[in-house]
Amino acid sequence: MDDRGESFVAVRRISQGLERGGSCHSPSAEVVAGSAAWLGRGLSCVCAQRRESDGRPSFDLTPAQEECLHRLLSRINVSYDSSRPEHQEALRALWYAAFPEEELHGLISEQWKEMGWQGKDPSTDFRGGGFISLENLLFFARNYPKAFQNLLQKQEGDRSMWEYPFAVAGVNITFMLIQMLDLQAANPRTLVAASFLKLLSESESAFDLLYCIAFKLMDQQWLSMRASYMDFNTVMKSTRRQLERELLLEDITRLEDMPSYNLLSE
Repeated sequence: MDDRGESFVAVRRISQGLERGGSCHSPSAEVVAGSAAWLGRGLSCVCAQRRESDGRPSFDLTPAQEECLHRLLSRINVSYDSSRPEHQEALRALWYAAFPEEELHGLISEQWKEMGWQGKDPSTDFRGGGFISLENLLFFARNYPKAFQNLLQKQEGDRSMWEYPFAVAGVNITFMLIQMLDLQAANPRTLVAASFLKLLSESESAFDLLYCIAFKLMDQQWLSMRASYMDFNTVMKSTRRQLERELLLEDITRLEDMPSYNLLSE
């Protein structure tokens, strides 16, 4: 999932075919095995303190921001469990959001390779992202179905002969965001993480929306770099740098203000 040399698959193209500081607000092919790594401003209520242990600043959170972070971490810490009915139903829901006209023959099926999973059992690909990576994909499919289908079907741009596998790339994006936002730390230690937590206190779905933005941005970078599967890590690093720049822009008060948000409507 990261730069440590996990396994991956490449897909060969067969055809081009709250008030501020308040509480959280909730919104009512062919698969080939391989062996490379796949996988601000306005911080009035977030105060930086220097940590003696590692020399990096730590940002104090308001109680509301602590609550929002705790709720997000509770999602991140849930592993995918194929024995849990709600996890099974979420996986089925993802299939029918992706392929509404095609009947799913089972949660373990060769059909899953059509979505870009590495094998016939998608549960084995959730190790790096956990259950939240499935929730992210499902949020994307339900809230931005056109953009989701464009990426799934690789409908835009001059595509590579060897494309990134859609679903596995999605899990990698969840993992990248968790790292970029320093979400495993008790307190944020970067301006990017602190800026995001401010946005999270405005909308509980901020992480899911940032995921959708990141996925579209990654695909745009992929196309602009004329990338193939061996370039996936380079594309992901470029995507991360652009997200970090946009989260630190002075006029970003919600994720919809990010320039890359507009990609979702193209």
